[in-house]
Amino acid sequence: MFIQTEATPNPDVIKFIPGREVLAGGSLDLRTESEAEKSPLALSLFQIDGVSGVYFGHDFLTVRRDPEAGLIWAQIKAPILAAIMDFYTSGKPILNEAEAAKEETVYDGELGQIVAEIKELLETRVRPAVAQDGGDIEFDRFDVDSGTLWLHMRGACSGCPSSSATLKQGVESLMKHYVPEVKHVESVL
Repeated sequence: MFIQTEATPNPDVIKFIPGREVLAGGSLDLRTESEAEKSPLALSLFQIDGVSGVYFGHDFLTVRRDPEAGLIWAQIKAPILAAIMDFYTSGKPILNEAEAAKEETVYDGELGQIVAEIKELLETRVRPAVAQDGGDIEFDRFDVDSGTLWLHMRGACSGCPSSSATLKQGVESLMKHYVPEVKHVESVL
């Protein structure tokens, strides 16, 4: 098995591409060891000194290192690669049990059409671009009265020094252009 690695704009996150599916639907951001108990792979990654977060995308995962641990990537990259390889050769499922479905707010009428446009733009234009850097952006909510769109920054985008520029200059500009009802884009932690 050959696992590719890519640097991301966030110096504390590396993208790992195992050449096979990681998570079938959606994405999963695990920031603590207790959250990592949902996945045997994430749990094994959290056992490596210096690992402070794991994000699963469709065909990649990112690993966040804790800069406070005092370890550089050269010290923890090999154990991470070994853990990923061991996981895939074990044949275990990525998740221990099915994740509970998120309860989404239902938007009706004209507001429903606006939210559908926003989600379509996120899916077709924004998410593929940020996935190249090992991240993801997910819809949280939209307030039509203020024109504010709230998004979750995930994976390498979460905490990345350039994520606010991506959000404001890239995503906000795109949304304002195609969906005039959007006046502001904000990040939700």
